[in-house]
Amino acid sequence: MARKKKKKLPYWLYILIIIVAILGSDELKSFIGLKTDQEKIERPFVNTDMGQLEIPSMPNGKQGQVIQRTGYTLAYDKKTKTPQWVAWELTKEETRGDAERSQEFFPDPDVIGAKVITYDYSHSGYDRGHMAPAGDMKWSKKAMEESFYMSNICPQDHNLNTEDWNDLEMKSREWARRYGKVFIVCGPIYTGKRNEYIGEHRVKVPDAFFKVILINDSRKQCALGFYFENEAGERPLTDYLVSVDEIEKMTSLDFFSALPDDLENQLESEIVNNLP
Repeated sequence: MARKKKKKLPYWLYILIIIVAILGSDELKSFIGLKTDQEKIERPFVNTDMGQLEIPSMPNGKQGQVIQRTGYTLAYDKKTKTPQWVAWELTKEETRGDAERSQEFFPDPDVIGAKVITYDYSHSGYDRGHMAPAGDMKWSKKAMEESFYMSNICPQDHNLNTEDWNDLEMKSREWARRYGKVFIVCGPIYTGKRNEYIGEHRVKVPDAFFKVILINDSRKQCALGFYFENEAGERPLTDYLVSVDEIEKMTSLDFFSALPDDLENQLESEIVNNLP
């Protein structure tokens, strides 16, 4: 009996088998424009010289009155009489300056509705705690004056204000000088644990405070989250570190959303154990 001739595979199928066999190679992926395995893991530095990267987003209907100042931007909550968030970019150049610190606090002329005054805090037992600190505004006389608007202030435990919160402010300026710039967002957190108000205008006392800081430099790329109870601490700053994702869950804010999604997700999910 004659043997049947084996059918030859079509020429195009041979080519397809070869492509499938080598598709896992980084060389081929790079050649046809796909991300290599290494690129998926090692995300390169992304240039974030884009406008207002520091401004967070909030669900529709929850955003307060947004006010843009010389040195910072904030969203003001007319119910709590405190900011929901305060955001600013701090550059190396802005850590220097000779603008003198104001000795007075002022009602914010642009707040719609009742305006908090400095006397709302008198004899309350709480400091007038800056969110955007005066120490970050020495580069401009106007920026310095605006940092003393009461819309940038929260009732803050005296020890927290003068110790650990102040330590983080100084550390932020150090990072700005080292890495060229940092992006900062901070504000109060209301968990419902306390129901305390101060002053004639009933300023609500926060339960806690948050601060998130983005360092985006070719030498260092990280997003730091900090959570402070509104009480005395005097502890290492590393004790307050949490992921930015955790802060987002507490506040309903979306930070640094202008970053590419994969980079944003990676940075915000990480819990940094050591300070840069």
